[in-house]
Amino acid sequence: MTERDTGTDDDQSPGGEFVQLFTRSQRRLYVYILAQVHNPVDAEEVLQETNLVVWRKAEQFEPGTNFFAWCSRIASYEILKYRERRRKDKLQFSEQFLEAVSREVVESEDRLEEQRKALHVCLGKLRSRDRELIRQRYASGKNGKVVAEMLGRPANSIYQSLGRIRRTLLECMKRRLAVQAGQR
Repeated sequence: MTERDTGTDDDQSPGGEFVQLFTRSQRRLYVYILAQVHNPVDAEEVLQETNLVVWRKAEQFEPGTNFFAWCSRIASYEILKYRERRRKDKLQFSEQFLEAVSREVVESEDRLEEQRKALHVCLGKLRSRDRELIRQRYASGKNGKVVAEMLGRPANSIYQSLGRIRRTLLECMKRRLAVQAGQR
């Protein structure tokens, strides 16, 4: 019985690394599948089928390679199986169209992940009070007026501050993303 079978592996073992990669890839893999399946319930079903295959083939994954690419290849086969089961549906997209959508989803996911990382770094560069204002506005889902009331500031002042902070974040992100693009 292997460590993966017993569930005793830790984050430093190959099994632990696989579990981390697997866990981190779930949202992205779901989006990849949904872009081709178009129905959230069906996409969830295909994701579960994909996950079963990924686990069965875990020993075939080569550490250090692109885990998402490996999983998305498996998902592609599961999507084909799903489509085969659904052939009776009247609306069918061509394989070329679905492959193009699939590629676009992967590319946009990569761009969004780069943007998310850049935003995280840029948020860290803000003054603490600006970062806190952003957190109160967006993390809580409150609007500017509610935040102004909470802070005892005029709403106009909050909106002006948020506008200034957004511009600062946007410029910081543009610079970071330009540097990253230049490094490729």
